[in-house]
Amino acid sequence: MSTAASGRTSTVSRKTNETSVAVSVNVDGSGQSRISTGVGFFDHMLDQLSRHSLIDMDIEVKGDLHIDDHHTVEDTGIALGQAISKALGDRRGISRYASIDLAMDETMTKAAIDVSGRPFLVWNVAFSAPKIGTFDTELVREFFQALAQNAGITLHVMNHYGANNHHIAETCFKAVARVLRSATEIDPRQASRVPSTKGSLV
Repeated sequence: MSTAASGRTSTVSRKTNETSVAVSVNVDGSGQSRISTGVGFFDHMLDQLSRHSLIDMDIEVKGDLHIDDHHTVEDTGIALGQAISKALGDRRGISRYASIDLAMDETMTKAAIDVSGRPFLVWNVAFSAPKIGTFDTELVREFFQALAQNAGITLHVMNHYGANNHHIAETCFKAVARVLRSATEIDPRQASRVPSTKGSLV
């Protein structure tokens, strides 16, 4: 694995026997994305994550899709989380906390985040079917688990209600995107301080 960072941008490359992942992010972007994982539904969700977080994302993945989508999805979450953590550096001046209840048609999902340096995922989302098209719904949690662990964030996601599994998944990605955007934005009142009485979030 190799990493590089400049300002609030970073690049991470990760290669294993199962996947080859290259991720570049710009936390202070405009939500532009170039995404190719070989998994159509997942590409669509990552595009939502980029667009609504305003984090520019360039993600290219070659994975063992002849087996299934699991390694591709999980390893993308690992590399993307590492890239976001690297881009944020010591998290100086960030807002740190955010939460949102996000509606999409019949579905409502809550996301809350603490960009704390302490990885933790609370996941209270249930799907009524094992697949959305050919995509395994259990992989939505796997992605966010990998993202939270490697970005060093505490992330809570709760689906209040919803009937359509595509909408449930999409609200998870959009809600997480919006809290990422809010929590990683620079708070002018924080100036150059790390938002912690400990003086460190890493």
